[in-house]
Amino acid sequence: MSAEVISGKEMAATIREEVKERVTDLKASGLVPGLAVVLLGEDPASQAYVRSKNKAATEAGIHSRQITLPEDTPEDELLGVVAGLNADPDIHGILVQLPLPNQIDEAKVLLAIDPSKDVDGFHPINVGRLATGDPDAPAPCTPAGIIQMLLRTGNDPSGKNAVVVGRSNIVGRPMAALLLRKARGGNATVTVAHSRTPDLGAVTRLADIVIVAIGQPDLIRADMVKPGAVVIDVGMNRVEDDTRERGHRLTGDVAYDEVSEVASAITPVPGGVGPMTIAMLLSNTVDAAVRSAAAEE
Repeated sequence: MSAEVISGKEMAATIREEVKERVTDLKASGLVPGLAVVLLGEDPASQAYVRSKNKAATEAGIHSRQITLPEDTPEDELLGVVAGLNADPDIHGILVQLPLPNQIDEAKVLLAIDPSKDVDGFHPINVGRLATGDPDAPAPCTPAGIIQMLLRTGNDPSGKNAVVVGRSNIVGRPMAALLLRKARGGNATVTVAHSRTPDLGAVTRLADIVIVAIGQPDLIRADMVKPGAVVIDVGMNRVEDDTRERGHRLTGDVAYDEVSEVASAITPVPGGVGPMTIAMLLSNTVDAAVRSAAAEE
């Protein structure tokens, strides 16, 4: 068996075009979705990621605003910026780029964002709404993108056994919540495994769908996957490789070459889940704008 390759790059391009069409329709009715991204410091990876978010938003017709602050910005000043964006009617989505410098309490900043403008889905109120099955709760972008990948490739999780490897607040936990929801893309039987699971292979071999987000290169091997399973690899790990010009290569949490001979479908790294995250950020921003307009009526 040679698995179908699920290209997140191609699917993300499709979703971004769909978002662009939605934005065009909203603008015709006088509503311009707005996204603000706040960045502290000059970390090259964060800067590149924020640039790509702003570029994608602009291409979709979304009003994009970037606020870049020095790395030593006091916490109170950052909270003031967030408060200003909360009060700005032209901004419907607020994203504070993580991680934050040590002098900033990350939890306090996330809590300060207006839940209705929380397009990352990290505010405790939205986390609670998602956990209790609210179909209108904004979902974190990466798990939401994975649900789209499953649905758009004919791998509806409904009635399937799904194993999520990883329990982070960014991917693992919200992923499980989405798969459990009584909604399209949900209704799966879900198991969450993690670094303390004693026999991980015994758990993953039962899964029709395996979603891996644990940050360990090539953790999932072919003998840990049920033949015909769908494997979604969220991992992005840099490993040393003397055969590469840069001295390293990117790999996921799944041993791609061998698992692709067992699975029915699999995501590559890179080019799999990653591009979907920004696409879903744009989608969440448009959804937030629509909800804002409805609330004002």
